[in-house]
Amino acid sequence: MDLKISDLITQRILQLMEQTDGTAEIQRNDFAQQIGCVPSQINYVLTSRFTPEQGYAIESRRGGGGYIKITRITTTGQNLLMHVINTIGDTLDENTARILLENLTYQQVLTAKAAQLIFAAVSDKSLRQAKADLRDSLRATIFKNMLLCAQ
Repeated sequence: MDLKISDLITQRILQLMEQTDGTAEIQRNDFAQQIGCVPSQINYVLTSRFTPEQGYAIESRRGGGGYIKITRITTTGQNLLMHVINTIGDTLDENTARILLENLTYQQVLTAKAAQLIFAAVSDKSLRQAKADLRDSLRATIFKNMLLCAQ
């Protein structure tokens, strides 16, 4: 089975994180060379797969060799739920809702069934009767209220 380069980069970062209790430090150019890709592919993976919504914090430092530090954010279920609720804002698109639910399930804050129910309620399919310009606002309100009930 062939992995896409982005999947390989993700897999390697996750392996590094497992070896070091949830934190990986990489030097982008060296890491890209080890994997056999260009540094911009590392950037793409970091910005698309290791986002705050997915439960990661990224810190980068220039000079002295520079490095990128990726940390899995761990917190209690209650705190994580409140963090998610407080960071959603007034609008929420379907893809971000899906990512947030995947992270809450991965962190064992929500059961898979609860996440499925919440996603069913906030999906584009469920909100198709709402005007397009109101869907993301409606989705954010429903999503936050359902998370409050899940506590």
